[in-house]
Amino acid sequence: MEESTAGTSPSGGSRTGRNLPAAIAVGAALGASVIVSIYTVKEIFLLVVVAAVGVGVMELVKAFGTRGIVVPLAPALVGTAGMLAGAYWGGAVSLVGTFAVFVFVMLIWRMFSSGTDGYVRDATASVFTLVYPALLAGFIGLLLSPQDGADRVLIFIAVTVASDIGGYFAGVLFGRHKMSIISPKKTWEGFAGSVLACVGVGAWLVIWRMDGEFWQGALIGVLAAALATIGDLIESMIKRDLGIKDLGTILPGHGGLMDRLDSLVTTLVPIWLLLALFF
Repeated sequence: MEESTAGTSPSGGSRTGRNLPAAIAVGAALGASVIVSIYTVKEIFLLVVVAAVGVGVMELVKAFGTRGIVVPLAPALVGTAGMLAGAYWGGAVSLVGTFAVFVFVMLIWRMFSSGTDGYVRDATASVFTLVYPALLAGFIGLLLSPQDGADRVLIFIAVTVASDIGGYFAGVLFGRHKMSIISPKKTWEGFAGSVLACVGVGAWLVIWRMDGEFWQGALIGVLAAALATIGDLIESMIKRDLGIKDLGTILPGHGGLMDRLDSLVTTLVPIWLLLALFF
């Protein structure tokens, strides 16, 4: 979620550093591909998620490497795909079991690949990578697998994106009070915009797609706004600690995949849980 206290710069980008026209174009293309795939062949969407999270894992591994931290990439990627597939076809037990197996694979792989120096540091970063984003993203398989899984995924993605959009424009138009020194461009006004946007989108989609109640969608929206903001701050902490501006540049106007996945992976598990409890 990018926020600002001002508008666009003469060059066409915003003062947040985002190229707004490119960001809108990329966001629209991604949104269209998600909607088409989840309502036609779910497995295509699952492949898209595997590819996106895989790129995010690669970005994180590369970022760790700038500080001399070694994370085995190959088992991290295989584990990511395995957890997503296991969750979709085998449920929560397969997701957790695959995660546990690949924790040991990562630890053993590192044991025989780079010597003893820095093993604890590298092993800790390896398990962190397997959790964030891989394990958290694996819950998309649990969200997608039910008969109404397409609607559940739509709600999850829509409320999280609404947080980004609502926070951005509220921050641009009204942002005055800084929220955190971790990410100075975030404001409390922007956060209020995120909450309003998430509540509106969440309530609308839960009533329309799930025949649910307004309060259920509103609760999902409030939770999504809070956790999406926390996800952004977590990634900001990672980047500050590693001394880098962005984890990647693959998406024009957005940065890397992890710059888009940060809020999604933190909202996914709680939204999955609420939808499972409600419906």
